[in-house]
Amino acid sequence: MANWPSTCDPKGPMKRSIGILNRQKIQSQDAGALSESAKRFADGSRYRIEIPSVEGPSAFKTVVDEAKKYRLVIDRISQGSGIMMQTDAEIKQMVAIGKEEKIEVCLFVGPRAAWDIGKQVTASAGVIASPTLRGADQLRYALEDVVHGVNLGLRSVLVGDLGLLKVLGQAKSKGDLPKDLILKTSVALVCNNPATAALLEDLGASTLNLATDLSLQQISAIRSQVDIPVDIYVEGPDDFGGAVRHYETPDLVRVAAPIYLKFTIRNSPGLYPSGAHIQGLVESTARERVRRAAISKAILDRYGLCNK
Repeated sequence: MANWPSTCDPKGPMKRSIGILNRQKIQSQDAGALSESAKRFADGSRYRIEIPSVEGPSAFKTVVDEAKKYRLVIDRISQGSGIMMQTDAEIKQMVAIGKEEKIEVCLFVGPRAAWDIGKQVTASAGVIASPTLRGADQLRYALEDVVHGVNLGLRSVLVGDLGLLKVLGQAKSKGDLPKDLILKTSVALVCNNPATAALLEDLGASTLNLATDLSLQQISAIRSQVDIPVDIYVEGPDDFGGAVRHYETPDLVRVAAPIYLKFTIRNSPGLYPSGAHIQGLVESTARERVRRAAISKAILDRYGLCNK
């Protein structure tokens, strides 16, 4: 790590490690020459913390309790099973918890190709179609899922289809949906270069989920193209490559701010669609995600990275 502002100099073990390598005339960094992002969230912060796969109110309560245990500020939780896989009472409860705890609640749009009757998604190369919407009916169902969530107080949705993103973006601009509705692109709606990032922003994306395997250089190029926040898995799920990047967290913040740092866990079963049949797993993995986030936050604090 290099080029921190003078008020946020690295300290402690990392500075010592750099000194050891320098005295042995060994190169100590790969990405030190990358420019630091001067972009920020509206409140001036560089990074926020997101806990994904928070499947329902009980899991949300678990996240809140664990965050208090670690004295960790959680800014956003997201959910993958979809709006349609929860009761109205459960959605209202999640929205209420979010308001009380000042945590953004982002729910996935429910309908998706992977749960439809088509066979392409089961083919060897078909996984790329999983989050998309098959046909006009499913597009309408997805839009209705968003409208229904909005009517229950939801103000952040996770979108996995390009056409739906366009529809929702235009609906916001025309006043058919709230102006403050956050449109978060799914990691399955792959964003891995500056042109794609610009396109998604033009279509109405409020925050971009980047591909899980991008280098710091590639992330920096995307950041230079767009101003909206990016979401990056510090620890990714196995079915998306399973990267574990905790020591990269300071550099991720340095080159990609404003950034949501996301934490799932390796070596964990899939949860979607969630329900009472796996409730214990839902809550235990939620608890561990917060622990993983606390580990990365400790790294940020240990190496002197200011959030503003």
